[in-house]
This record gives sequence, C-alpha cells and structure tokens, in this order.
Amino acid sequence: MHKDMSINVEYLTRVEGHGNIVVNVREGRLEECRLDIIESPRFFEGMLRGRPVFEAPHISSRICGICSCGHTLASIQAAEDALGVTPTEQTIKLRRLMLNYEILDSHILHIYILAVPDLAGAKSVIPMIETHNKAVRRALRMKKEVNNACDILTGRHVHPITAIIGGFTKLPRTGDLKTMHNLLTGLRGDTEATLELVSTFNFPVFERETEYVSLVSDGPDYPLLSGDLGSSEGIRMNKKDYRSMTNEFIVPHSSAKHTKLSRDAYAVGALSRFNMNYDKLHPLAKKTAERLGIRPRCTNPYLNTVAQLVEWAHCLEESISIIEELMRSGVDYSQELVVGVNEQKKIPVRKGSGVGAVEVPRGTLYHNYDIDENGVIVDANCIIPTNQNLHNIEHDMEKLVPEIMDKSQDEITLALEMLVRAYDPCISCSTHILKVSFVNS
Repeated sequence: MHKDMSINVEYLTRVEGHGNIVVNVREGRLEECRLDIIESPRFFEGMLRGRPVFEAPHISSRICGICSCGHTLASIQAAEDALGVTPTEQTIKLRRLMLNYEILDSHILHIYILAVPDLAGAKSVIPMIETHNKAVRRALRMKKEVNNACDILTGRHVHPITAIIGGFTKLPRTGDLKTMHNLLTGLRGDTEATLELVSTFNFPVFERETEYVSLVSDGPDYPLLSGDLGSSEGIRMNKKDYRSMTNEFIVPHSSAKHTKLSRDAYAVGALSRFNMNYDKLHPLAKKTAERLGIRPRCTNPYLNTVAQLVEWAHCLEESISIIEELMRSGVDYSQELVVGVNEQKKIPVRKGSGVGAVEVPRGTLYHNYDIDENGVIVDANCIIPTNQNLHNIEHDMEKLVPEIMDKSQDEITLALEMLVRAYDPCISCSTHILKVSFVNS
C-alpha cells in the first residue's frame, strides 16, 4: 500500500475545457482530493443583459458548440415562459426531434472519441485508427449523418438558426422528412455494432450512493424537453424553483460553482435520467440496457457511458417515430414564422420572468430571464450541468482513492482520469459570471 503519493494531472485530456486533478496521500491517509476548474470565467449572462429577448436564443447558442441546440431550446423555453407564449403540438414535436439529434451527436462523440480509448487501452482515438479502424470510421460516419439530419431541421447543427421563440422559421418539407428518415434508419446497424463493441469492454468496478437529479413528468414520454425537477430522494418541484434544487455555492479551487441538494452532492446526466426515468425509455432502449447489464438504480459513475448508449438507442428510435408520425399526418406549414420585425409584432412583449429547464447530454440545463416591459433582458442566470456534477465528482474521487491505494500511481491516475471523463464534462460552459460586491470601509 502507498504511504505517500502525490498526483497532479494538469490539463486533463479528452474533456471539453481545462481542469486539473490534485490528490495527496500522506502515510496512507488521503489529505487532499479535488478537481480544479481553471477555465477563465465566461460572462455569457452579462452578454444577454440589455439585449431583446428575441435575440437570446441566437446569442446563448454560442455558449457551447456541442450543446448549442440545448442552449437554444432552454433559452426559447425561458423566453416563452416570460412572454406567456404556448408552443403548438407540432412545434413541441420538432423541438423534441432537435434535442434528440443533439443527444445522439454528443453521445456518439463521448462514447467513441473520449471514453472508448481508455477502455481499449489507447492514449487517444488516433492510435485506434490502426487498432480499431472500423470503429473509428463508424463513429465519424454516424456523427456526420446525425449532423446532416440536424442541419435539415435547424439550418445547421452548431448554432441552429430555424428554431426561434414561438416555433420555427422553416419547417421540413416532404423530401426533408424522407431524407432524415433514411439517415436515421441507416444508423440502426451502426447502433447494434456499437452495442457489441461496448459489451466487450470491462468498466471499472466502483459504487457510490449519491442523489440523482433530472426532469420528471407524469406523462408517457421520457422527459428531456420539459417536466418538473425531481431527485432520487423523493423531491419534486416546479422548474421555477430551480435555485432551491441547485443551491449553488463557491469553492476556492474552481471558477465554476458547485451544487448540492439533500446530500453533500448530486449527479445529473445520462445515468441520473436512466435511474429516474427508466420506465419511460423506448422498449429497444430497455433491451439495450438489459444486454449491457445495467439496471436502475445503478450507482457506478463509470457506467454513465453505458447509460449514454441506452439513451442513444432511445433517442434514435423516438426520432424515427416522430418523423414517421409527421410523414403520416403532414406538416402544417402555416405555422412557419417570419423572422425580424414581423416576428416581434406577432408576439406581444410584456414584463415578466421565465425559466427554461431542458435535459441536454450532460444533464439538466437552466436558463432564467427577467425582461422589462419592452422585452429587454434585465437579468439572466444560466446553470450548466457540468457545474452541478463537479461536487459529486470530487466526492467520488474521495471514495475511490482509498479503495484503489494498492494500485500503482499510474493506475490510480488513469482511474481518476476515467472517472472524470465518464461524466463527459463540458468545463468551459460551467464557468460563468460571479456577482462581486465591493464594500467600502
């Protein structure tokens, strides 16, 4: 067993953004264990203040290139809540499709490019071009095809342009629906191949009980786009009360805030949604979970990657069903919205406050806007999934290190890196403005 050990991983690789892992063990006792978030704060709430609320979705989509659709949808939802706008059933279906595309794209990226190299014993995806050439080509092909489908629906996947407050500026035509349908049904074989690949890997064995948080609902759908806020401790509240759910606080070693609820920390993301809403998964997704040997309540954070594959199967099949339903019923093109001045004339502005809560790939995303009588944002708040996971990651690390102290320092370092990567963190998004008050003495 190690008596003394010092681990300092600077700039953890295969995550979005910059973070360091720091662990110190003295005489077999864990003295220090933390995840330093060193990314410079990003002032995106400040960028929203003073702007017309109709601009918010297009501005906030720039917060993240991976979750730009999710930020757009959370922003739209917050704006519509403040303005008193109720989207049509068709608009909701297309927004669900848009969110499914993003989750598919992101889960493909994380599983193949960020997580699989660890499981395959590779330093990165680059050496896998030789050792797992078919898998790498499959990943790139799938990502391209999902991006193509999203481009058809939203104008472009990164920073979508057709989704706005009230609906869409361009609705998919018959040919568009057929093309998207062909792209998605073509992914079924690749999904099966991915399942077979992932089933061959041995994930680290580690368990830690924690609180799981996600959207929940009484309806039949797997709640990604809307719902109440729920936790595995039996808490349920309206999205308007999100601050009571997140309880953000500052720690000295992170430019991103931490959160907690009933316990010392909580987790969000694919594994949380799997644990909270398993019964509402598509039947094929449940079969995928069964074949991969994962069931609720799963408390191994490394298996968040497996839960992502389960969600991948769900989002793929639900997307195909939505498109087939639109092909049967037809699209109401009278709902297409005109952008610019006419858009604002059709939606009367009013003073109010609105909250958007959407499940993006890494967990529950919140946008909250206060707008004045002219429809201008006077205050904005965004809470990102990754900063909700940071405190939970540190508690995982604190439990993990003593359990694997008999391993070599390199093995412990890899286990910690894999643990952080399993959460699929988007560190840049998690760092945002802090309110500073100067007190004159």
